[in-house]
Amino acid sequence: MASHKLSTAIRRITVLWVAAIAFATMSISPAFPASQLPAYLEKVQPGELFEGADRFGTPSGQPPIAPVYRGEEMVGYAYLSSDFTGSTGYSGKPIQIAVGIDTSGVVRGIKLIEHHEPIVLIGIPQAKVVAALNSIIGKNLGRVAAGEERPPQVEIVSGATVTVLVMGDSVIRSAVKLIRSNRLSAGAEPSLKAPPDVKTLDLSRSDVKDWQTLLGDGSVRSLRLSVAEVSKAFGEAGHADAASHPETTNPDDRFIDLYVAPVSVPTIGRTLLGDPAYQRLQSRLQAGQSAILVAGDGAYSFKGSGYVRGGIFDRIELLQDGQGLRFRDRNHTRIATLAASDAPDLREIALFVVPPDFGFDITEPWDLQLLAQRSSSGARDKAVIPYNLEYTLPSQYISVAKAAAPLPPVPTQDDASNQVQDDHPLWIRIWNNSRLNIGTTICALLVLTLIFFFQDWLVKRPKLFAWVRNGYLVFTLVWLGWYANAQLSVVNVLTFMNSLITNFTWEFFLAAPLIFILWAAVAAGLLFWGRGPFCGWLCPFGALQELLSKTAKRLKVPQVKLPWGLHERLWPIKYIIFLGLFGLSFYSMSYAEMAAEVEPFKTAIILKFVRDWPFVVFAVALLAASLFIERFYCRYLCPLGAALAIPGRIRMFEWLKRYPECGSPCQRCAKECPVQSIHPEGQINVNECIYCMHCQELYHDDQRCPHMIQVRLKREKFMALSTPESRGEKPPKTVVTHNGKPIERT
Repeated sequence: MASHKLSTAIRRITVLWVAAIAFATMSISPAFPASQLPAYLEKVQPGELFEGADRFGTPSGQPPIAPVYRGEEMVGYAYLSSDFTGSTGYSGKPIQIAVGIDTSGVVRGIKLIEHHEPIVLIGIPQAKVVAALNSIIGKNLGRVAAGEERPPQVEIVSGATVTVLVMGDSVIRSAVKLIRSNRLSAGAEPSLKAPPDVKTLDLSRSDVKDWQTLLGDGSVRSLRLSVAEVSKAFGEAGHADAASHPETTNPDDRFIDLYVAPVSVPTIGRTLLGDPAYQRLQSRLQAGQSAILVAGDGAYSFKGSGYVRGGIFDRIELLQDGQGLRFRDRNHTRIATLAASDAPDLREIALFVVPPDFGFDITEPWDLQLLAQRSSSGARDKAVIPYNLEYTLPSQYISVAKAAAPLPPVPTQDDASNQVQDDHPLWIRIWNNSRLNIGTTICALLVLTLIFFFQDWLVKRPKLFAWVRNGYLVFTLVWLGWYANAQLSVVNVLTFMNSLITNFTWEFFLAAPLIFILWAAVAAGLLFWGRGPFCGWLCPFGALQELLSKTAKRLKVPQVKLPWGLHERLWPIKYIIFLGLFGLSFYSMSYAEMAAEVEPFKTAIILKFVRDWPFVVFAVALLAASLFIERFYCRYLCPLGAALAIPGRIRMFEWLKRYPECGSPCQRCAKECPVQSIHPEGQINVNECIYCMHCQELYHDDQRCPHMIQVRLKREKFMALSTPESRGEKPPKTVVTHNGKPIERT
């Protein structure tokens, strides 16, 4: 009776779920405006962007910029940074920042209009984020656009590092792009300049040298700082508290010995990496793409821990031609040791591949900026001092040729606008840079499809199936989860539903290729098998639970089997959690994202347990429970499993086979189901089934399944009591000999 009521309730929820999707789909606006500058300017006072300004003019151009007036005098322009460059943070939604810039390229004001960053809402005061962003005000980005100065740095706010970096990078990049379009200086006459010499990397030089030679001729550049020097710099910059908290007690200790070298240059790469590693690097690089080796030793780590939490190296930045690049974990490869025999023993060695869309030119001067960070006692903020390590590739690695033709005229305003519009979208560049991961994921999905379509053949071979099952779970956990971070989350569902009823755009969802591919596969799998393919095979956290449970069983850890009545009443908890998150997302997506921390996926899979202790304790507690109750979290608490189970009821096929005796009288499958998804009466609850196929192994096993045992015994009895003739078999041939010659008889 309870089971029938639960089934009826789930059917009603399914109807409501489908109705919500239909309503949301009808709510999509047919046309999404290219820019919302006029609407956002209504939330900004002209005086917040320019001192004494009193009105905005009419926005014009594409992307639009609006003139700002003080009386009758035009003092500059206002624009949205998100119109010129990407500004998407953790929330997946654009961070809307209004920027005031005068005609000479000086930023006069910044206004953070709108954001949905949960990391700021959790406890980081927005005032601190705004204060860090305001450090750009007064900076002449015209000199940055001309390559005369390096981009300014925003101060890092501890706990919101990536968010602040995204905001600052958005303002600087958008301003540089606007300045270079010549839209700030109307009527400027284009002029022809003498064509510069054409410099290319000389690939014919590939001789192997030694460390001291490379260091002596400038192929490897270094920056050496002591703890005392850095403390003095903090003191002179007004950070007395940070100056009084050095990394070591001895001021003469080495703060950092930092080395940098472009290893995509053949001689440098072969010397530092060795031939095998250099050849592997070349196979990864596209034509004209560069790679840089950064190595360090001392008390300070140039890597830090930001790349662990947010995937970004926030202590170093590559600078060239007024643009800056902070490397992400996907650009990084750890190097254990340098190949040169006389190279020093360095604590940290990292290989960074420069993304093609950055436009890095190895033959031109560039800088690697080190951000020295120190925390003040009892404070959450960090004081930061930048140190620049300048690099110019030695002329011996460069080929120089005279340009054959003069430069074309400087592009007009319309040309610049068209160029901005013709840039490839960010998601296309991401997909191009993720081809290997995409190919691996698609191959894994094809393998899983074959497993499902040929499941009868596979489960008849239990030992082979066990190897396939366990191997796939290890792949899902290690590669898909810990390496590729392709862990689906209920936040994806909430974000999708929220975007349907606001301003839907595919670009945000396409910006994460593996997540998009997995969701497409899950959507297709729902039609065939329900939620089982994801929950049982493609969820890294689910795989971690199951592998731990298998290990616990091998170690004879006692297993707890809940009574069916209690087990059945715990099922709805995950549906209640999901519906609560779903409803909360319509009120505030930011609050829903914070409440979605009920999922331990981010802690255990994305951040690999490198997180604040309450989150780690929660994740470890759930994993500990799975040692005694297999997939405890999946059974009772997972809101994502509930979200998939609801539409999974519309599946079109029934792949799991049953006998009439299943459930009455036979209870073997029900007792052995790892997640207790089989009712004592024999039917399988596909809402709870993870498609582990254990019941299908039993279905074909004539040594364990009572039905198959009876079939086998009848077959053996028939074979024992019958003759080949009675069974219609051809009698065997006998061979006799006559005078040594064989004669066949039947």
